[in-house]
Amino acid sequence: MSGPALVRPRWLKTRIPSGEAYANVRRIIKSHRLHTVCQEASCPNVAECWGAGTATIMIMGDICTRGCGFCDVNTGRPGSLDLREPSAVAVAIRDLGLRYAVITSVCRDDLPDSGAGHFAETIRHIRHRCPNTIVESLIPDFAGDHTLIDAVADAGPHVVGHNIETVRRLTRQVRDRRAGYSQSLQVLRHTKEGHPGIFTKSSMMLGLGESTDEILEAAIDLRESMVDFVALGQYMQPSTRHLPVKEYIHPERFDQIKHMLSDLGFLHVNAGPFVRSSFRASDIADIVSDHRGMRPTT
Repeated sequence: MSGPALVRPRWLKTRIPSGEAYANVRRIIKSHRLHTVCQEASCPNVAECWGAGTATIMIMGDICTRGCGFCDVNTGRPGSLDLREPSAVAVAIRDLGLRYAVITSVCRDDLPDSGAGHFAETIRHIRHRCPNTIVESLIPDFAGDHTLIDAVADAGPHVVGHNIETVRRLTRQVRDRRAGYSQSLQVLRHTKEGHPGIFTKSSMMLGLGESTDEILEAAIDLRESMVDFVALGQYMQPSTRHLPVKEYIHPERFDQIKHMLSDLGFLHVNAGPFVRSSFRASDIADIVSDHRGMRPTT
């Protein structure tokens, strides 16, 4: 991680979070004592997403059992699960009036089921209280255990996301040693094969030293794993303890990559400097609605 840091270009400037909608989301999240990826992972899109009245809720605490080189979520020994959380999340989503809700979590390798049961219970509560809300579950790999993946999928999310994060060659240095490129592809493939009515989604960070050919190879691997949606964004180093940025990708190159991947048959490709796996997730709401015959309220 040595060497001079790259100067952040002007196109990566973000605005300070503000506005009535932003304040309302913050108030509701705080009132229910919930965690969000927006806060815990220092997401650069918090102003835009919260300003639009959306958020990605992170369940099972704010301490992860894994330590990936890119992630700003705290690593350590998590506390016990809050059994009230599934209901609280559903009430918060109802109060926020979300059309599209993303539920994700820290990794909980300390639990016998890696937290799959808690994840599933949260989804069931949301589906019950918010029947018009499209639910995306952005899941960990559950160590590749198909039974645990099925437990979450059986709870009825409309979209299951799982991120490969980077290209095959860089996986070992970017992700925790317990994660794996092939294992993540298997998680996505198993989800689609076992639950063909569910949409699948993945994302990658760019700027870690990957080549265009490697990006294309990863995208082809995702399509061969029957992934429907893919997102690509700029990696930004959260602190000096994390992996350094090797390259800041110009927006024009992101556009080129987006067009290249769109030809592979994904239902939706989102690519740009500020794109994250759950950034503007509601963009795919119409696709999900049309395929499932849903008419969610706004």
